[in-house]
This record gives sequence, structure tokens and C-alpha cells, in this order.
Amino acid sequence: MAATTSTTTIVVVLVLIHVIITNSATINSGSISPNFTASHYLFIENSGDFLRSINRNYTAAIANSQPTSPSFYLLIYHTASHAVVWAANRNTPISSSGQLSLSSTGLTINDDNGKPVWSTGPIGSMITALQLLDSGNLVLVDQFNKTVWQSFDFPTDTIVPGQKFPVGKFLTASVSPEDFFAGEYTFTLTSADGLLQWQRLTYYKLSMDPKSIKDSDRPVSYLMVNGSGCNLFSNPGSEIAINVMMTSAVSDYRILKISIFGSLVVMRYTNNNWVTDFTTPADSCRAPLRCGKLGLCSAGGCSCPPGFRNDPNMNSGCSFSDDSLKLPESCGPQLGGFVYVPLGAGLSYFSVDFTNPVRNNVGLSSCEAICSSNCSCLALFYGNRSGSCYLIENHLGSFISSNNNNNNGDDVKLGFIKAISLTNQDNSSVSDFPVIGLVLLPASGVVLILILAIWMSRRTRNCKMKPSSKKLVDHPDPYSDDLEMFFIAGLPVRFSYEDLVWATGDFSTPVGSGGFGTVYKGVLRDKTAVAVKKITAFGSQGHKEFGTEIAVIGNIHHVNLVRLKGFCTHGRDRFLVYEYMNRGSLDRTLFGPGPPLEWQERFEIAVGTARGLAYLHSGCEHKIIHCDVKPENILLSNDMQVKISDFGLSKLLSPEQSGLFTTMRGTRGYLAPEWLTNEAISDKTDVYSYGMVLLELIQGRKNCGHAQTHGSENPNTGPQGQSSGSSGSENRYHARSFYFPLQALEMHEQGRYLDLVDPRLAGRVTKDEAEKLVKVALCCVQEEPSLRPTMANVVAMLEGTLPVGTPRLESLNFLRFYGRRFNEPSTAVTGEEVELPSGFMVSTAEKSGTGASGYLFSYMSSTQVSGPR
Repeated sequence: MAATTSTTTIVVVLVLIHVIITNSATINSGSISPNFTASHYLFIENSGDFLRSINRNYTAAIANSQPTSPSFYLLIYHTASHAVVWAANRNTPISSSGQLSLSSTGLTINDDNGKPVWSTGPIGSMITALQLLDSGNLVLVDQFNKTVWQSFDFPTDTIVPGQKFPVGKFLTASVSPEDFFAGEYTFTLTSADGLLQWQRLTYYKLSMDPKSIKDSDRPVSYLMVNGSGCNLFSNPGSEIAINVMMTSAVSDYRILKISIFGSLVVMRYTNNNWVTDFTTPADSCRAPLRCGKLGLCSAGGCSCPPGFRNDPNMNSGCSFSDDSLKLPESCGPQLGGFVYVPLGAGLSYFSVDFTNPVRNNVGLSSCEAICSSNCSCLALFYGNRSGSCYLIENHLGSFISSNNNNNNGDDVKLGFIKAISLTNQDNSSVSDFPVIGLVLLPASGVVLILILAIWMSRRTRNCKMKPSSKKLVDHPDPYSDDLEMFFIAGLPVRFSYEDLVWATGDFSTPVGSGGFGTVYKGVLRDKTAVAVKKITAFGSQGHKEFGTEIAVIGNIHHVNLVRLKGFCTHGRDRFLVYEYMNRGSLDRTLFGPGPPLEWQERFEIAVGTARGLAYLHSGCEHKIIHCDVKPENILLSNDMQVKISDFGLSKLLSPEQSGLFTTMRGTRGYLAPEWLTNEAISDKTDVYSYGMVLLELIQGRKNCGHAQTHGSENPNTGPQGQSSGSSGSENRYHARSFYFPLQALEMHEQGRYLDLVDPRLAGRVTKDEAEKLVKVALCCVQEEPSLRPTMANVVAMLEGTLPVGTPRLESLNFLRFYGRRFNEPSTAVTGEEVELPSGFMVSTAEKSGTGASGYLFSYMSSTQVSGPR
């Protein structure tokens, strides 16, 4: 009897296992409901396929690129050809047991440990289905069958028939056929053209191809590919702006793709084979990295330029044949100076066709001097007849041989690679003068002449001052010679001191305080309102920062960055003249007594600030790190324009320098943890500060505050933790503090996002709106800089073009430590207390730096470096 029971049990178990396997292997048709889970392992009998469109045109699968690859992705592929047209987690693959989960809140991909590596982000409605349409679009729909998310909004490297590819979107090539990871080549659409780019540099335009015909002058709105070809359309009316001519085959299936080699191709699937209808650029040598770094591309293939050899340390590319030469590795001083290795006649470089020369009508030695003074410059091209000087900065790609070189007329451009001579470093006292002197002496003569001319002009200008202002010029200016160099560079206008006295009414209308000084409202003689920041120079450091701010702000222009109109020097005082923002700084509006900012206004401020920082980090010629992001440095106008100000603490970095900048600067409460751990400071330091500002926008008050306790909560404590009826001396002994970032973390863990919103906005903010900003803020303030998003990705998350990331709790645990220390009343361990500049109290035992308390004191005191701003 027992044996029969055992046998029956085994049979039942086997049947159940068979049922589970059979059900798990079923490929769904058209739609899937929430509470669905898929992995390659669960659907292994169907090679990971779990969903097909109704007419079986497309299939969704958890699959790998090659049968032997351990990396798996959520893919959509064309069923008939098995061509992958979309990959969700292309940069974060999972294993065969990693899972895709569909819930009522969205779609998520988790790794083996259950940690999310990709998601659709928060959706404003409850999800009722995941659908794969016959167009190839993967969509999430709500209870009203309305599409609330779609894969077409996040293309990878392919556009399918009928898919609209709008202006501002981009395709990114994969690194190889076996790896879906995003590579360096991109295709983006602008209102004027389609651009192929490498390292943000354009190397070809779609309109340059002979098959591209411009049919209209109207701006481009979107690109679409179908059976009849590929066209760029303008709205309204969907009029063709640019038509790409190719063989008509309406019944065939066509796709547009950016290849791993940097070309844009249109392929057609016909008779069970892929046929290429269009490839641009037709000349493969136009791809910037076709033959690797410093390689030479020609019709015969890849080789090395004269004086170079195959680099044994690289899969492709070349290096100097002379072992005594090497490429510059940083922007620091180079012993022995630079030498310039000629590439020989008949070689060209892609960027020369798409950039303007930095200088015209100069000699070769002057062009070399310009490159030598620019640490980002790695090579140059010089127009032998025109005297034009082109710089190649930050990255080096391949060169093109004479057979592919398209010179303008007889103005042959000669290329030179910037190098450091190791021999010169060993004998710098002997060899420095011939190399550097021959380059710099001719240029120095020009500079001296310019300085003399400007000095004469300035002297004449100062002589025209009114007698009543004579007392204003009695102070010597020991730094004027250095500042003349900024004037020579053609940067902002240099005002006379008399101009600013007249404009500001003798500095009678202060409107705020900024770095190192006071800001005054003024009106120039042309009726333009300005903000004049008066800076009292603190020795050489203050002077240096003044010069840095002029050089940085004067060269950048962005709608979310304050515009520097000019500057002035007078004795030891320095003045910066900005455009006037009539609503003042964000801290006044956000923390002041007036009506609260509405949520949409706060959101627009968050987006505008993020855009400005993204431009500083990746849109300028050099990376710029602000280093002091805070509400006081975010300015507003009456029409809610948002502009970032105060670049006095900015650092202009090249890629070589970005890991070397470790000087501590900033303001208490916004400094990232890496300031205290001697880690390299990067653009992710600004991201941290931005996250702290975003938390303050959410709650409408400072992240850190104090309340009197005297053993219990003070009934007179105001809504922001400030006492409304006690003196500062009473705060000295028993201060109780709060730390909002910790509260944000705790409410995030509990999903109570509305509890974090400014209570004055109660009922006017949705949970989804609050959740979006809280999650973005927490992603920004993660302790590990590499986990923080870039500011460009922050903009994308806020604008909805990129799913909102999920902050990692283990990288936010440091907030618990900070929060606990902030929330503990200060007590004396040794009976003696020390008062910190901000009003915080700490015992001498804590100040000695022992244990966690010492770390907190280090954190607290280090943030005072720049003082109150």
C-alpha cells in the first residue's frame, strides 16, 4: 500500500512539473497581463521567446546575441529574418535566470540577485497590459487602452517601417555584432539635417550624400523609413523636406540602422535575404575610427602614416615609430615642452571639414603655439596658403589618405601630431629653448604689441573721467597687467569704474550677496538693467578666481546660464557685470515668507538647472565643473527663466585633468562625500549638489535645520525648525537638528512620497509627480559617484525620455549616519563643548576625530571652507 502511494505521489509531481514547463514555454500572442514573469530559462524551449505580435511580424524574447554568449537582453526581433530591432537593457545584460517582471506599475528587468537593472520607470496610470504591436512597437496600456509607454520613444540602433524618428532623438551603434553595448557612433536628427557623429563631433551629414535630395526649405520634424524608401518630413502636412532616393520596393520590409562601423544603412529583406539599398557615407574612410587611433585609411585598407607604426598595445591604431616620442598624457607642465611630428602631405582629418579654424592668417609657429597653450589639443592642421589653424582636441581618430582628401583649391592642409620628447625631458636645460623659443618668440612679439596698444587705449580712456570721480582712481591696481590678457582674448567688455558708479548710483542698491562680495542693481547708459557683483580680492587666490570666472563665463552661452556682460578692475576690487534677473536667487523665493512656488514652477526650475549643468559638463568645449551648486546660485526672472550663476569656483577641465582635481571648495550642506575622502572630484560632484537642491525644491525648506529642545521640543519652534522667540544664546547648549535627506530616504523605502512635499502644496501634487523628483534626487546623492547619473541623464529622466532610475539603498546608507548625528542633541562627553561656526555644538572628544563622531565633525567643519555664501 505504501509503495502504491509513493508511486502515485511521484506521478503527480511529474505531471505538475510537465504542466509548469508546458505553460511556461507558451508564447503569448499580442498581449500579456500584469503579474507576469519571464526569463530565458523559463522559456528556454522557445529560445526565450515569450510574446509575438498578433500577425507574428515581431517577437519579444529574453535572448542573447550569440548562442555562446552569457549575456541576455529583452529584445524585439523581426520574426521572419531574426534581425534584432530593439534592445531594452543593452548596457546592463542579465544571465539566463535574470527575470523580466510586468506589474501594474510598469516593466522591470532584474538580475540574479533581484536588483533592477532596467525599468520603464513610474507610469502615471495603472498598467493593464503589455502589448507587442505588428508595427514592432512594445507598449504599455492603461485601463482605458491608452498607451502610457512605448519602445518607439527609446530607439537603440534601428528604425523599423512606419516608426517616426523625431528631431532630438538619436541612434547609437553597438560595439560589435556580438555585443549590444552602446558604442561611440551616433545618428541624430536636427531640424536641418541628419548628423552622423563620433565623440559629439559631426563627421557626415545625410544631405551630403548624392542620393539625398532637398525638396523643401521647411524645418525637419521626423524621419521615416518604409517600402518606398527613407524620407525626412516636416510638419504640418508631413511634407517631404529631404528625400533619400533608392529603389522602390513597396512590398518589401525595410529598416534603417547605424552600423558598428559608423555608417547609416537602409536594408531590405527580400526572398529570405537582406539586401543593402543605401549606405552613407559611401566612403568608409570617413568613419573617424575606421583604422583606429592615428591609423591611416585608404582605398587599400588600413596602415600607419609615415613616422608611425602599428601599436602593439592596441587592437587597431598606430603609435610613434620613434620611441623617444609619446602623446601628452595630462595638462600638467611638460618637461622639455612639445614637438610637432608632421604627418606628411596628402592626409586629412574628418573634423577639418566640419569645424572652423581657431585662427586665420597666422604662421605655422603661431598655430603650434596655440596648440601648445591648449592642453586639450592633440594635433593640428595648418592651411599652407590661407594660414588657417585647425585644432584637433580631446580625441584622436583615423586620418584619410590623399586619394580621399578633398582640399579646397590649392590650400593644402598639413597635419602635425603634438608630442612630448622623452629625450628633451632628460636634457631640458639644453633642448628647451630651440623647441619652445622658436615657437613662442614670434608670437610673443605680437602679444607685446597688443598689450602696448591696449594700455595706451586704457590710459586715454581713464583720462576722460570726470573731476568729481578723481578720487576713484587713486588706488594702484597691482594685477592689471594680468587682467589685460583677458581683455586681449576678446572676452566680455571691460567697463571703467566710472561707468559702474554711474550705473549703480554709487552702489546704492544692494540686491544680494554672492561669492566674495555684494551684488548691486544697476542700469547702463543704454538703459540695460544689470547686476554688478563687487568682489574684494583676497590676495592672489581671489584674483585668480576672478580671472577664471571671466574666462569661463565669457566664452559660454546657454539659455540656463547667466550671461556675463563685462568686468571692471579698481584697486584691489573686482567687478563682474551680469544680465539682471529681476526675481533674484532661488533661496529667496523658495525659503522666503512670500507665497510658495507651485509644483510646476519647481519642476521647471529643476529642469532648467539640470539643463544648465548638463551643458557645463558636456556641451562646452571643455568640461566645466561648477563646484558650488546651491539655491543662492540659481537665479530667476519674473517669467520664470532659470539661470545658473557664480562660476568663480568653476574648474575648466580637459579629459586628462578631470581625475586630478581634488582642491576642496563649495558650501556647507551641498558638498559631496568625496570632498572628505580625497577621491577625485568630477562632474558627479555637481550631480550630488544638484540632488540636494532638488530635495529642497521638493520640501520648500533647507535640508538641515535646528530646533531648541532644552530636554524637550520647544513649542516656539517654527515650521522650518527655527525658534520664533528665543535668543541665540539659548541655542548654544541644547540644539536639536533635523536632516531632510534621511527622511526622504525613509519615505522612499515606504513609498510615502507625498509626505515629503511642501505641506503648503497639499492636494496640488500627485504621488507620481512627487515620486519622480524624489527618486531622481536620491539617485543624484548616492555616495558612490559612479552610481550617480550624468546631468544629461537627469534631464532625460525629468523630461520623460529616459526611465527614472532606482537609487541603490546601499549607496544611501551614509545618510542614515549623517541623519542620526544631526538628530541627536549635542551633549558634552568631557564636560566641555565647542561651538561650530554654523551653530552646531560638538564636544572636544568628538572634535578630536575619534570614531563616527569624529567623522561627522570632519564633515561639518570641512563644509565651512568657503564660508557663508
